[in-house]
Amino acid sequence: MSSTENTYTIVGNLTADPEVAFTTAGSPYARFTIAHTPRRFDRDTGQWVDGDPLFMRAVAWRQLAEHVGDSLHKGERVVATGQLRQSSWETENGEKRFAIDLHVDEIGPSLRFATAKVTKATRSHGQPEPVDPWVTSTTTGSTGADADPWAVPTAPQQSQPAVVGAGGSGDKPPF
Repeated sequence: MSSTENTYTIVGNLTADPEVAFTTAGSPYARFTIAHTPRRFDRDTGQWVDGDPLFMRAVAWRQLAEHVGDSLHKGERVVATGQLRQSSWETENGEKRFAIDLHVDEIGPSLRFATAKVTKATRSHGQPEPVDPWVTSTTTGSTGADADPWAVPTAPQQSQPAVVGAGGSGDKPPF
């Protein structure tokens, strides 16, 4: 993304399940529409009033597209951010058409009126997972980027996750 591009954010509900497809080169993309209806309080009537809805067409690419297709569904409230792109074409009758889409960089469920459980996805195509020191594993004996320096080891027969940050020298951060 260039520093001269504007980023737009929209909060709204998905009008349908995202449609995941593939380009001729095999890259996945997901198309979906986000409906945003502004609301305001009318002091004269003492009621909330809906404004005119905005239906924003959106597209996500590559791995984000696959995650959108697996995670989001019709009616769910989402927060999406990205850049607006205009495309133009000519119909078979020679009429010129154009559309504006939000090319999504980030998207997720809105937690204002709902809850969500996040599951970290693994990368495909043999690409290494980026190192994130804040994402840790609770398995014992783990090494590398997923090792939890604050975890208290658990016995193999226990089914509960390790307690993080409980007592001993494990309380001190490794840095």
